[in-house]
Amino acid sequence: MSIMTFFSGSFCGNTPIIQGVIKKSNYSLLTDNDLTAEASRLSGIPEKKIVRAYMNKPSVFNKFTHERERAVAYMRLAVAQSIFRSNCLIDGFSGMLIPASVTHVLRTCLIADKKSRIQQAMGEKGLSEKEAEALINKDDEAASLWCDSLFKLQDPWDPSLYDIVVPTDKMDHAEAVSLILENLKSEVIQPTKVSEKAALDFILAAQVEVALAKEGHAAGVSARDGMVTLTINTNVLLLGRLEDELKAIAGGVDGVTSVETRIGKGFYQADIYRKFDFEVPSKVLLVDDEREFVQTLSERLQMRDMGSAIAYDGESALNLVEEDEPDVMILDLKMPGIDGIEVLKTVKASRPEIEVIILTGHGSDADRELCMSLGAFAYLQKPVDIEKLSRTLEAANEKIRTRADNS
Repeated sequence: MSIMTFFSGSFCGNTPIIQGVIKKSNYSLLTDNDLTAEASRLSGIPEKKIVRAYMNKPSVFNKFTHERERAVAYMRLAVAQSIFRSNCLIDGFSGMLIPASVTHVLRTCLIADKKSRIQQAMGEKGLSEKEAEALINKDDEAASLWCDSLFKLQDPWDPSLYDIVVPTDKMDHAEAVSLILENLKSEVIQPTKVSEKAALDFILAAQVEVALAKEGHAAGVSARDGMVTLTINTNVLLLGRLEDELKAIAGGVDGVTSVETRIGKGFYQADIYRKFDFEVPSKVLLVDDEREFVQTLSERLQMRDMGSAIAYDGESALNLVEEDEPDVMILDLKMPGIDGIEVLKTVKASRPEIEVIILTGHGSDADRELCMSLGAFAYLQKPVDIEKLSRTLEAANEKIRTRADNS
């Protein structure tokens, strides 16, 4: 049977249309929530972190952790396995992961003009016009980021992504359902041996991508008849060594008969490729208003394969905690605006799992006692020996990993 995917704008009246298609076609519905749950089961990654991978911009730590690529790899595997179910209809972001080579897919976009969507949001949510527009813009931004990451297209409603685009504000539900079902009969989207083979290739590519992710790597993967191509999209210092490692991992996946690597367009960018090292902390937030000091510290940590981001004041630090979820924070006490004590209190109240290391040149014994009583992991004085700080970070990381293993 052919597969159906739907990608819809919010507040476009998509739900009754999809329900009508299901009722008349006897297709079974798979939502992003269903596939996220399956990806979480396959990976052990919490569902909320997988959702972040396709609903939010990448974290500032992502170039060190490859968290986004790892989450998407498991989503891709969940989708690849699901499309072998008969009468499968996928509603949401995840349907976009099916490659164009799998041609027995009717890709449908349900969209309406902004004015119509605003009116529907106001009615459904009881929002003001301004609030409704802001909510729709936020939803559209997430859709744009997702399509840009997959296809380098910032317009999520670009007709080139779909077989049919249904203007739900200009067509009643019954008419839309009839149009979709009529297109479902089209000969060009019926399964063929070539298309079904492409679906099998999709599964193999997803399995290889997951195998790479388990070892801390992120690379583009395609497969054809057991032959796998790996695309390296970030600059690499030791390219030959990386290629050998990637080939060894991919070659160990059942069904892979050969592996080749190639350089992608992003290879010549300034960022350097880093394998994610699960043994060291890679989500360290440095908070200090001494810019030269903290920038140098960040560089020295990165030389030890510890990923870090920088905030120069307490307010920025708290925003990063909310948006990017660091594992460890290295925090100065004396800063303008929100000082380190207040940041520590706030972080430990809202995100107690974050380990906070105080690093200050102006603290007292009373400050030490207060910080430790508030839940700080360690209290260090400037200037600090980088090896001592590294050992402290590794101890904090070990505590985090032990806690995760026991949860």
